[in-house]
Amino acid sequence: MIRIFRWSIYFIGIMIFSLGITITVNMQHLGIHPWDVLNVALFDLVGLSIGSWAIIISFVLIVISWILDKSYIKIGTFLNAVLVGTFVDLYMWLDFLPKTTNTWPDVLVIIAGIVVMGLGGGIYNAAGVGSGPRDGFMLSISDKTGASIGKVRMITESTVLIIGLILGGPVFIFTFIFTFIQSPLFQYSYLQMRRVVDRVALVHTNRYSSGSGNAG
Repeated sequence: MIRIFRWSIYFIGIMIFSLGITITVNMQHLGIHPWDVLNVALFDLVGLSIGSWAIIISFVLIVISWILDKSYIKIGTFLNAVLVGTFVDLYMWLDFLPKTTNTWPDVLVIIAGIVVMGLGGGIYNAAGVGSGPRDGFMLSISDKTGASIGKVRMITESTVLIIGLILGGPVFIFTFIFTFIQSPLFQYSYLQMRRVVDRVALVHTNRYSSGSGNAG
């Protein structure tokens, strides 16, 4: 029961997170997250799809993380690598999300997208079935170098941003304020959903223990 609950939370969170990515990509002229800057740049330069590049880069990061520290790689990590890119492409194909109007409402739309990303990211991570490829990569680097997670994240995302910029990716004001909006929402949704998951797990454990005791 608890496994079904965890995986349900995970899939719901992934769908929400991917929705947020797609919303922001549609408003890319205002700037998007550094990793998405790279995905869009490669899409414009090489082809395939934005989701396909998200999947390819995710698997590259998984391989590196696997070499550095296997402890962060779980089944949820592999599913994350495939599902996020797949859902982004699906949402793009369904074409039901707001498109850029090059007017001030675009600012509200991209903020909404960042909010959705933050909430979705916190939800799927709270399920506890595996870190995302990017998170696992940065955590493994932090463990190996002894540098703080915050420092590793800053260096990694700055490097990715520079590469994406060189390749012609969409960098603008929201690229630099993304984290200030997303991170607090990620933390809030993660902590709230984590409490729910832990509570459900505790209830399940108590019921199982009680049932075992009665059977004995």
